[in-house]
Amino acid sequence: MQFDLILAFIFEQWTLVLALAAVLAMLFAHESRKAGPAVTPQQAVILVNSHEGVFLDIRDGKDFKQGHIVDALHIPFTQLGARLTELDKYKDNPVIVVCKMGQTASGATKQLRAAGFDRAQKMTGGMMEWTTLKLPVVSG
Repeated sequence: MQFDLILAFIFEQWTLVLALAAVLAMLFAHESRKAGPAVTPQQAVILVNSHEGVFLDIRDGKDFKQGHIVDALHIPFTQLGARLTELDKYKDNPVIVVCKMGQTASGATKQLRAAGFDRAQKMTGGMMEWTTLKLPVVSG
């Protein structure tokens, strides 16, 4: 019954539904653009290795200790604003932001770009994607 009412609303108010969809699409595109481009784990490795970049792991300490990318810097997302100076030497280099699944990295990437880290990028899929691809991980 509820589904029938929803369908009836959509058919009767199709212009409103279309306008809502357009606004949501523009909002999504705007937010994605602000966070900068996303890179795959393979692209991230190439950027870090060829352009003296760094992986920035923003997960909490427990997750980081369970397994992280070799030589990744660890600054939890909740502490990023207060610890930005630790990244100053990487301001002109790629900073690849890594989180658990790739979603929290968007907020951190926005914060870094606003602070002048123009080459900050999030890694798609986060550590879940990294481990799925069986790329090297360090524990401890």
